[in-house]
Amino acid sequence: MTKKKSPMENLKNLKLKKSWPPKNNFTPFFILIAIAISLAAMTPYLKTSVQNVNEDVALSELSSNYASSLYSEILIDGNKAIATLSWSKVIESGVEKQKIHTAILPERDSLSDIGLKNPEVTTKIEVKDLTSEKFWQNMIPTLLLIVLFVIIALFLISRMWGMANNAMTFGKSRARLFDSSKDKILFKDVAGAEEEKEELQETVDFLKNPKKYRDLGAKIPRGTLLVGPPGTGKTMLARAVAGESNVPFLSISGSEFVEMFVGVGASRVRDLFTNAKKIAPAIIFIDEIDAIGKKRWPGTGGWHDEREQTLNQILTEMDWFDNETNVIVIGATNRSDVLDKALLRPGRFDRKITVNLPNQSDREKILEVHAKNKKIEKDVDFKALASSTVGFSGADLGNVLNEAAIITARYSEKKITPNRLQQAFERIVMGLQKKSLVMNEQERKITAYHEVWHGLLWKLLPHSDPVHKISITPRGGALGVTWFMPERDAILTSKAKFLDELCVLYGGRASEEIFFWKDMITTWASNDIERATVIARNMVMRYGMYDEIGQENFAWVRGMWNYTGVEWDRPAVSEATQKDIDSKVREILTQQYQRAIKMINENKKLHIKISEDLLEKEEIDREEFDAYFV
Repeated sequence: MTKKKSPMENLKNLKLKKSWPPKNNFTPFFILIAIAISLAAMTPYLKTSVQNVNEDVALSELSSNYASSLYSEILIDGNKAIATLSWSKVIESGVEKQKIHTAILPERDSLSDIGLKNPEVTTKIEVKDLTSEKFWQNMIPTLLLIVLFVIIALFLISRMWGMANNAMTFGKSRARLFDSSKDKILFKDVAGAEEEKEELQETVDFLKNPKKYRDLGAKIPRGTLLVGPPGTGKTMLARAVAGESNVPFLSISGSEFVEMFVGVGASRVRDLFTNAKKIAPAIIFIDEIDAIGKKRWPGTGGWHDEREQTLNQILTEMDWFDNETNVIVIGATNRSDVLDKALLRPGRFDRKITVNLPNQSDREKILEVHAKNKKIEKDVDFKALASSTVGFSGADLGNVLNEAAIITARYSEKKITPNRLQQAFERIVMGLQKKSLVMNEQERKITAYHEVWHGLLWKLLPHSDPVHKISITPRGGALGVTWFMPERDAILTSKAKFLDELCVLYGGRASEEIFFWKDMITTWASNDIERATVIARNMVMRYGMYDEIGQENFAWVRGMWNYTGVEWDRPAVSEATQKDIDSKVREILTQQYQRAIKMINENKKLHIKISEDLLEKEEIDREEFDAYFV
């Protein structure tokens, strides 16, 4: 009985072909050198052909010039005389002739018969056969051109062969193969996400003990879809499944399937699944699967055909999995709403696991994981930092600690202190301090009064979050900031909380109107007004919080998929209903603006005191702010 090979042994035996073209030895630099050498070799012959201009003359003129010693040399080639003029003699005689004279000689017994044998003339006369010499003289440039053509042809052929090989590898999978025995990631290495890990533990059991499920007649799930915001650790969870199962992990991005050539993506899918089956049990991880898994539409042509063929091939490959095929496909996306329904039906990606942003307890664990390889002071309170990082993903938390390490190194300090962590946190959330941006005294005063009233309202209103810091130091694109810090992760938001938030947003504009007159209001409240308008419209149109309008969604909703892609269509709203909506939104905003003005007038002295202190200090933290209310 043959012993069944382990997944790791299968992985070692798998020989994946290289997808790179062969190295090209005929480089353009080599071609340039060959051209230069060929031109240099042909130069003497080209020069001769240009300078040696012939003129046919009569034999009598040739003999006369010979007797006058006008020639420096005469070559006799059969019945032809080739005489080279001596330019010194030409200048002396004042005769302008071509450099070479050619004359046809009659039949003769000797040179004396034609007057070319005179002892008193010093012209050199030589008799030779120039036929073979001329042959090679004419052939050498031709041979050099042939050699040059051959070199260029070899270069082009090698390039074309490389392109052909590369084209042949277009259909090869570009998946990265991870050996889980090396750099293994386990569930314990992934901080937080306890519910997600519990759901994925079932997938681990499928891979480790498939027989248990087959004996019961259960079909092993073929696909698992991880859905969640960016940075929540979807890839880490997929690798942890491979690590816990001790199986190979093939990872590829959705965008790597698609090329400009139709059919390439489908070929890569086939190659990927073929390789996975060779090393089964294994995991195929497709990151950003929405790049190829978007809803199909009736249009034809172009890139969409290629994407849809790739999607169809993935669906076909997953349908061909039998109960003996121990390969699990894990996809990851943060856009599950755009995925094709065929991809999500039972038998394909039928297991959907939502990977949420970490809660406070999970954030604390994630911070501790990221802090393992960093030198940090013992008095750093990760629990407090986790409490202040509501809405942060795991990647965001890692970035906070990395930024703190960079700031610490910049100041040549040995360990990360709580102060450096706070600086890193504020830099990421509020932006870098703009020390070069200098406000005049009037702008500083308006900013201080504006920001202080945001903080005062949050403190005075019942449904509010604690004020973390008030600052008039320019950061990022803001001249000042009031920073509120939720004490816990909010799941639901009440109508009362929305109304308090609207009042706070209008507090800055209301303070400008009261303390600096109505004609002195500035553009500083533009973002506050924009946010307030969005909240009020959502309360009326989306959340159904006002009976006058009704429990109906009048907001923009996702429409049908057509040739323009995903459209956003607005429900049919009558003119009268739209008028009621606009009137209600305006009423809500006006009420909260008047509420803010009323509260300012009731707390004017406290407002002025805190604002003047802020002008002096430029920043007021939570402890200092709470001291005003003791």
